[in-house]
Amino acid sequence: MELKNVGIKDFICPVSIREKTGSKQQTVATINLQAAMPLQSRESCVSVFSHALVRYREDMHVNIFPTLLAEVRNELQAEHAQLEMSFPYFISKKAPVTETSSLMEYQCGFTCSINKDEELLLSVQVPVTTLCPCSKEISEAGAHNQRAEVTLTVQQKQFIWLEDLITLVENCGSCELYALLKRPDEKYVTERAYANPMFVEDVVRMVAQEALKHPDIGWFSVGVESFESIHKHSAYAYVDSDDL
Repeated sequence: MELKNVGIKDFICPVSIREKTGSKQQTVATINLQAAMPLQSRESCVSVFSHALVRYREDMHVNIFPTLLAEVRNELQAEHAQLEMSFPYFISKKAPVTETSSLMEYQCGFTCSINKDEELLLSVQVPVTTLCPCSKEISEAGAHNQRAEVTLTVQQKQFIWLEDLITLVENCGSCELYALLKRPDEKYVTERAYANPMFVEDVVRMVAQEALKHPDIGWFSVGVESFESIHKHSAYAYVDSDDL
């Protein structure tokens, strides 16, 4: 039996990610790296993969991946190489009224493949609040709201900061989420969500509209899962820019 693709999976490694502020953020990434290689080269591939990841871990950013994968492909004489990396990314946010500062965590990821051409995808998972429009419409007081998770994956035309993708998504929910809120902040976010009711379909459409307008975004996909507060199931919506 001939096996063509070999690699390493769930390689956990401390990495440094460039921030928009100019600093570097220390985090821990889970990495998958594989290559399609000639049969005679497969015995030594694991050490090549590991050394490449360790060599670049102090400065991980999207422009590094084509170089890293080209080195792996050349050293192994591979036809194709692909890297997937996921990691928690933290952004300091101020509460909307008291301006209390706290750290919000976002799951982010890079996927890069190199064959004859290069393909690079960025993804962010961003939590937002959604408030149900029909619940607001039929209720005398209040409306059910819940946390939703938006996954935006993009193919960039030009370099895009993770912070900018996260902000794009956060502006498309009923309200942003914060790690720490005091009473005046709680009043603000609940009233803001109540004034801005949205179904998951509405969130998907709004994120898609903003992505279409962004000059540095090419292909993209958007998925939204709403963890319903009055149902055991979730609500979900998805769009791919190829279908628009």
